[in-house]
Amino acid sequence: VQLQASGGGLAQPGGSLRLSCAASGSSISFNAMGWYRQAPGKQRELVASIASGGTTNYADSVMGRFTISRDNANKMVYLQMNSLKPEDTAVYYCHAGPWIGALASGSRGQGTQVTVSS
Repeated sequence: VQLQASGGGLAQPGGSLRLSCAASGSSISFNAMGWYRQAPGKQRELVASIASGGTTNYADSVMGRFTISRDNANKMVYLQMNSLKPEDTAVYYCHAGPWIGALASGSRGQGTQVTVSS
């Protein structure tokens, strides 16, 4: 499966950005989709995940601010990021896998930079 992420950029603290990820390939390969991020000098972390049926999970650090969603018909996954904080600055990666537990080792798109700064 191939993943193409877009939508990163510069936002002010308190602002919003929306990331998009387009998937191509066998549908079973992206039953589960998610967003990881990696900031300089830090480990990659799972930000949010969504199963094919719509069940979502979020990192505590983004709970209530970020929303993950998917459009199965168009093989898209989105990450709406609101109330952005400087600590959200990172490269964000779209991941896909046959189930949630396989996301980390599954397919990964190119990263998109998100910078939150005044």
